[in-house]
Amino acid sequence: MSNYTENDKKEDVQILHSMGYAQELERRMSSFSNFAISFSIICILSGGINSLGQATAGAGGASIGIGWPLGCLISGIFALGLAQISSAYPTAGGLYHWGSILGNRFTGWLSAWLNLLGLVTVLGAINVGTFYFFFGAFGSTFGIEDTLTHRVLFVAVITALQALINHFGIGLTAKLTDFSGYLILATAVILTVVCLASAPSYEFARLFTFGNYTGQPTMAADGSMTGAAVWPTAVSGGMAFLLGLLLPIYTITGYDASAHTSEETVKAAVSVPKGMVSSVIWSTVFGYIMLCSFVLMLPNMDDAAKQGWNVFFWAMDAQVNGSVKTILYVLIFLAQLLCGLATVTSLSRMIYAFSRDKGLPASSTLAKVSSKYRSPVAAIWTGAILAVLFVWFTSAITIAGTPAYSIVVSCTVIFIFLSFVLPIALGFAAIGTSKWPVMGPWNMGVGAYKLVAILAVVSMAIIFYIGVQPPNDWALEITLGFLVLTAIVWFGFENRRFQGPPIGDAIAKRKEQIAAAEAAVGEA
Repeated sequence: MSNYTENDKKEDVQILHSMGYAQELERRMSSFSNFAISFSIICILSGGINSLGQATAGAGGASIGIGWPLGCLISGIFALGLAQISSAYPTAGGLYHWGSILGNRFTGWLSAWLNLLGLVTVLGAINVGTFYFFFGAFGSTFGIEDTLTHRVLFVAVITALQALINHFGIGLTAKLTDFSGYLILATAVILTVVCLASAPSYEFARLFTFGNYTGQPTMAADGSMTGAAVWPTAVSGGMAFLLGLLLPIYTITGYDASAHTSEETVKAAVSVPKGMVSSVIWSTVFGYIMLCSFVLMLPNMDDAAKQGWNVFFWAMDAQVNGSVKTILYVLIFLAQLLCGLATVTSLSRMIYAFSRDKGLPASSTLAKVSSKYRSPVAAIWTGAILAVLFVWFTSAITIAGTPAYSIVVSCTVIFIFLSFVLPIALGFAAIGTSKWPVMGPWNMGVGAYKLVAILAVVSMAIIFYIGVQPPNDWALEITLGFLVLTAIVWFGFENRRFQGPPIGDAIAKRKEQIAAAEAAVGEA
């Protein structure tokens, strides 16, 4: 980072000090690294493959040809809104900080809990998805079975590895997520070429042909059509298309990682918003080309829909050379591992940021930064352990015949996007006031931001409506229950205890505390 001067460093630190925080974490992430960490969490080779059945068993080819860019646009609207706020307030745990500054203590606290719970369940879901990918690709080779014990042990091992790498500091993590960025792009290109070379014909019309496979059973392990349907309730063709939008919406998220690593990124006020937006753009484009190529490779859409969640392995087994397929599986598995690695980074910085303002139990411990590795060690391992426990407990419990894991994961994206839309909506009213007087160097303009904020609220309503449809209908009760619970906890306890981030005179009073914290970790 030869172009990062002492003046640049002073400016980054000065912005952080102006918000009342010490430079405890180490700024070793370049602008590309900030992009790469969000790009790695989005990971079109994870969500784009593991959730593919949502599209092929929904509206078929049109869910990719038309649905993918539309869903990415919906998710991208949130990225634009968050990017604008991040340019003005580039801090770790950004969503929590923004919710507080642009709103009040309660909205900041609520943003933090929505984002925190979302990130814990996202990490668990990503690593469970990696387990199922490994199981489908190499399960028979390694004797792995789809049992609770194998699943939890697998998730525990890879999550521990991801936490251990994070433990050793942002330098190693950034190198691996930088590599992940190149790996995802290269593997997506290779998979695209393989799919096109293996396609029986180039029937482009299927990319824009609307089907409706909802309510149809899928192929079971014994070859009979008795498997569970991806979408168990038969709905209209229009609704089938809307359900298929969950594939890109589920995939194109996690770009808030750019904000969570703000305090470790050089020239953060510009690098962070650029990282968010560019990660969405590149994921949208490469994901679209890759998935369209996959759809063209399918023998036919009707048979593909019958495969349910197994559609990717079914198509690869039917159309692709065995050796080529194995190489691709290894590359995809590695990309999914690094996706989880980046998610541990994002989650740990959220825990760290919320804890330094006393937002969590044991905050004093969780907010500590290792002087040796300049990483929030306790926050890293706490996030990793919570994700494993989430997978273990919810996989072992069944509610009304449905695994609790599936029910909770259905809420994950709703929680994540609620944590996104809250500060964006607050920014609509706060922009141009004393709460948000300056846009930041990455500037789309006040009028454009307000339009983005309106579109984000509309998009949130769409996501919520789609997200609570069967088999995810439990998500409605859980989300409403969570909001009621947070109101009880806030008004019963936290309203009197939680002070939120430093604002006004409280920032000036932290001067000595900031100097002591930086001296403790050796910050020059």
